[in-house]
Amino acid sequence: MSEENAKKILHVHLPENEKFKTTLTAGKHELLADEPEHVDGGEDQGPDPYDYLLMGLGSCTLMTVKMYAERKGWPVKDLYLELRHNKRHDEDCQNCEDPKSKIDVIEKELIVKGDLSQEQLDKLLDISRKCPVHRTLEADIRIKSSVTE
Repeated sequence: MSEENAKKILHVHLPENEKFKTTLTAGKHELLADEPEHVDGGEDQGPDPYDYLLMGLGSCTLMTVKMYAERKGWPVKDLYLELRHNKRHDEDCQNCEDPKSKIDVIEKELIVKGDLSQEQLDKLLDISRKCPVHRTLEADIRIKSSVTE
């Protein structure tokens, strides 16, 4: 099996002596996740899980936009993305009193530095919606879970 087709395995570890601080390992890269201090037991020693979700979406988005702009030879100097996540009622909410009726909303604001026309900016915004992680998050997702000892 080629390296690009191999299954990617990440390891996530929460040891007995930690409340929430989790070590995430992806190949040779090691990161920390934690809950913020306002969560009972959180020590804010790393981004929280939703931060990592947004970082994955953000990095994929900017990589996709840059790849497209480079192929087109467009003069993009810098790319930034600001992301926000919250839970709120949908605009056409039928049962807004029920807290379970809230949906997850991710807002992405693409900031492009460079001498580009409005048409080019609009195209980059369109391309930003086509990154693989964006498509995954908007698709039907199945998560298969199991437990071992």
